[in-house]
Amino acid sequence: MTNAKLGKLVRLDPRKVWDDEARQFTPWLAENIALLNEALGLDIELVEREMAVGDFAVDLFGKEVGSGREVIIENQLATTDHNHLGQLLTYAAGLEAKIIIWISPQFRDEHKQGLDWLNRHTTEALSFFGVELELFQIGDSLPAPNFTVVAQPSEWREQVAASTKLEHSERMIAYHDFFLDLLNRLKKRSPSFTSSRRVGYSSWLAFGAGRSGFGFNPAFASGGRFQVELYIDTFNKEMNKLAFDQLQTEKAQIEKSLGEPLIWQRLDDKRACRISVQREGRIDSPPETLGSLKDWAVDELIKFRHVFTSKIKNLDLSSAPQEVPSTDDDRDISQSESLAKEVQP
Repeated sequence: MTNAKLGKLVRLDPRKVWDDEARQFTPWLAENIALLNEALGLDIELVEREMAVGDFAVDLFGKEVGSGREVIIENQLATTDHNHLGQLLTYAAGLEAKIIIWISPQFRDEHKQGLDWLNRHTTEALSFFGVELELFQIGDSLPAPNFTVVAQPSEWREQVAASTKLEHSERMIAYHDFFLDLLNRLKKRSPSFTSSRRVGYSSWLAFGAGRSGFGFNPAFASGGRFQVELYIDTFNKEMNKLAFDQLQTEKAQIEKSLGEPLIWQRLDDKRACRISVQREGRIDSPPETLGSLKDWAVDELIKFRHVFTSKIKNLDLSSAPQEVPSTDDDRDISQSESLAKEVQP
């Protein structure tokens, strides 16, 4: 078509959209973290903005849903500089971060090479990402953000490290293969459900529920059961119980919306709580049974998200007393276990 009218794509200076990095860009990024997740292939759940690290503060602090790895995000609206690189490493050390993300409109070659060097020469438990922020406009259209990853860990290195550690655990590999296929089926059915592209080697998989401390999880449980659950763990026992109790007041309406009864487990002797639906199933079940479990889990996850998400966001947890995070929970989210543990009821 020779007479087609086309617009011209124009690159904008981010500082023309956000005058102040701390007061404008960082809050915007916090509200639009899904865009960054999609670019990175991660599922980051933010915990706190401007989190204190000694006398300083990191822009954003969060955790990767599923692995529980601590995430820090440091951003700037100018070309990368040595000061921000130093801040990034200081914050990572102070918060024991495992995923370190640096965002800038333009990365100097020296700083990109620095992140590549860190990815090559630090433990595989650490991941450094360099992300360039771009803004585009066509005519009078609204500015459109785009994140381009310019530095990241080697996928080959991570896969080799993982396979080396897990080569003697057939059960953990079976979990990995099961949940990887489940993830692919879920993304095919509901592409916006998660931006995560990787799974671990545990007996469960976690997806964010739109609020820190809440997750939608398919999991193999003891007693030959497989379940989809809303898992509640804000690392504050009193807050977890308060959230559970508020949701339970809507039990009848929730179960009617889901179209099935739920198992409500307050777990008073544990820190976390869970609300689940279950059916029979083991990781060593026949392939046709495992396929049926995956399809069932996808259906349940989509229903859980539709019914629970708004209720979770509207919970009032302000009256819960603050407490020091404990570690006496029934699930260890670390992937450094020698054997994957099935979830205990």
